[in-house]
Amino acid sequence: MGDIAPIRPDEPADLTKSQTEDKGLPPHIVVVGGGAAGLELVTQLGDTLGKRGRARITLVESTRTHFWKPLLHALAAGAIDRSEHELNYLAQAHWHHFSTRLGSMVGLDRASKRIYIDTTYGEDGREVTPRQSLTYDLLVIAIGSITNDFGTPGAAEHAVPLDTTDQASRFNRLLIDACIRANAQAEPIRPGQLHIAIVGAGATGTELAAELHSTVRHLISYGLDRIDPARDIKIVLIEAAGRILPGLSERISESTAELLRKMGIEMLTGTPVSEVRADGIQLADGRFVPAELVVWSAGVKAPDFLREIDGLETNRINQLVVTPLLQTTRDPNIFAIGDCAACPREGFTTTVPPRAQAAHQQASHMLKQIRRHLEGKPLLPYQYRDFGSLVSLGRHNTVGNLMGGLVGKSLFIEGLFARLMYRSLYKMHEVALYGWRKTILTSLARNISQGVDPPVKLH
Repeated sequence: MGDIAPIRPDEPADLTKSQTEDKGLPPHIVVVGGGAAGLELVTQLGDTLGKRGRARITLVESTRTHFWKPLLHALAAGAIDRSEHELNYLAQAHWHHFSTRLGSMVGLDRASKRIYIDTTYGEDGREVTPRQSLTYDLLVIAIGSITNDFGTPGAAEHAVPLDTTDQASRFNRLLIDACIRANAQAEPIRPGQLHIAIVGAGATGTELAAELHSTVRHLISYGLDRIDPARDIKIVLIEAAGRILPGLSERISESTAELLRKMGIEMLTGTPVSEVRADGIQLADGRFVPAELVVWSAGVKAPDFLREIDGLETNRINQLVVTPLLQTTRDPNIFAIGDCAACPREGFTTTVPPRAQAAHQQASHMLKQIRRHLEGKPLLPYQYRDFGSLVSLGRHNTVGNLMGGLVGKSLFIEGLFARLMYRSLYKMHEVALYGWRKTILTSLARNISQGVDPPVKLH
């Protein structure tokens, strides 16, 4: 949503009022954030409550289209076409009986049950939507997370994060430009010129490294014959922890590391980054890793504007602290789901992990909570169910994963079955948004386009 200073509740009256203040209208449910959790929730609320006139549903979102965040690494690598996976919020709202407000939430007044939405501007710099306010009866904050560079010098200037489709598309253009430039220059390719450093070997960084190994070679095969992939291309994965995928099991980590070694991807573990420079990465142990392109995928946090917003409790990474009911601890009319929520996990000292499966589960649970609330029934606690961890190592590579909750114990799987399980996560998300019929038709259309288009983005 962006790090924008909050608007004070007592700021002047250029803020427009919503119809929530009118009497005799059904309750107004406002969902802020159209990521996986937020969009699934408003779609289901619209299909159940909005369609029947039992509630008015509004989605507040700063962008025009939705893109499933776990696919950003594939977009950055050029393995998929952005237009084939984007969903327009206006169209979704029209089809599923909710309304949208374009803009970033920048402030909150709990006393008057009002949020503040910042002005938006078009590509020409002209105002598109004015600064405005919106009243609510129930508020659900689902704005996800952003990259946490931990204040590392040079990270904001020289590294590309992968939080949005624009950032992923920008990295892909930088990659294509770098390859075309190297192929066209008169002098030999310099050491480090076509090197790519990825800071953070969690799921995003690891999947990006594997995907890039394949897509860069496809890109070079389209006439860039002065580049030798074995000699000139180098991908380096840098992780401060002692192993890659530190949040997953050691078996997944070891299996993935072995596959990456076979691809020729260099892994530097136990090596914190002290500085990002225009020409590479300075490590804390004094070593320097030359790189023309740097991606930062180490750590996440909730957007900074959430920090103690109007007195709500937040943790050190700006997440809203919620109860097992998904209510914020200091206001029962405000809920939080997805990556921006610090939700307790029964039997664990840590909170629910920021994963796509958690967002999907919380959206489904939140739908039930809202319906119970409107019916005057007591709310039910949310319990996270861990169905395992999946790591995709590229379109033509094996996927290593751990399936837990599905089989009652940990089970390591890989190969075709693991790849199908990985794809099924995205299909579950699409079914929640489109339904089965449209999901099947969309999947068929993508398969057809893959048969006639280049296997990698060339522009």
